Amino acid sequence: MQRDPRAFLWDVREAALAIQTFTSGLDVTAYENNELVQAAVERKFEVIGEALNQLSKLDAAMAAQLPDLPQIVAFRNQLIHGYATVNPSTVWTIAQQSLPGLITVVQALLGEQP
Repeated sequence: MQRDPRAFLWDVREAALAIQTFTSGLDVTAYENNELVQAAVERKFEVIGEALNQLSKLDAAMAAQLPDLPQIVAFRNQLIHGYATVNPSTVWTIAQQSLPGLITVVQALLGEQP
């Protein structure tokens, strides 16, 4: 049985919201000094990247509506496979600057109000 494409969007939303919860109240220095939070955030970014990778295979038209999808999947691959070391400050910057926009788009595709 094929998974509903919206389920992948739900996975993305939940992981992104978890990242926001994990980083709430922190600044970049506190984040860089907390390996537990770093590991949790990176794991959720892996979930986001995998969900979007699967979505692109299942529903290319829906996936095309997500900005920077190839870069998100590539970021996931860097985290998992270690093609290049990802600096914690880079992860922090992505979480703070790019994640809110992704959440907005995903919520819109799910038909939710921001």
